[in-house]
Amino acid sequence: MLLDHRTYTLRPGTIKKHLALYEKLGKEPQSRHLGNPLAYLTTETGNVNQYVHIWVYADAADRAKKRAAMQADPDWQAYVAASGELGALINQENKLMNPVEFYPQPKT
Repeated sequence: MLLDHRTYTLRPGTIKKHLALYEKLGKEPQSRHLGNPLAYLTTETGNVNQYVHIWVYADAADRAKKRAAMQADPDWQAYVAASGELGALINQENKLMNPVEFYPQPKT
């Protein structure tokens, strides 16, 4: 199992617009290809201009296959273009992580 932990940092004052755009244009095509995330979270304390989402894959090959299909989807490309036009994103950090053996694993 492989977890893709993503942290996005946005320009101050843009997180609501960015998330509304994702809900309108990005959520459906991303979920169509990746399924539902394990978590999609906004920050309550700390940097309030950040949000995190975590996706679960069987392994690196499963991740590569699903993400390639998503990237080729015209609906996803429309979201990516609109997000670029909004210009809210400052930074994106991705961590591919493996669960430890002694806690139950999320379902893929």
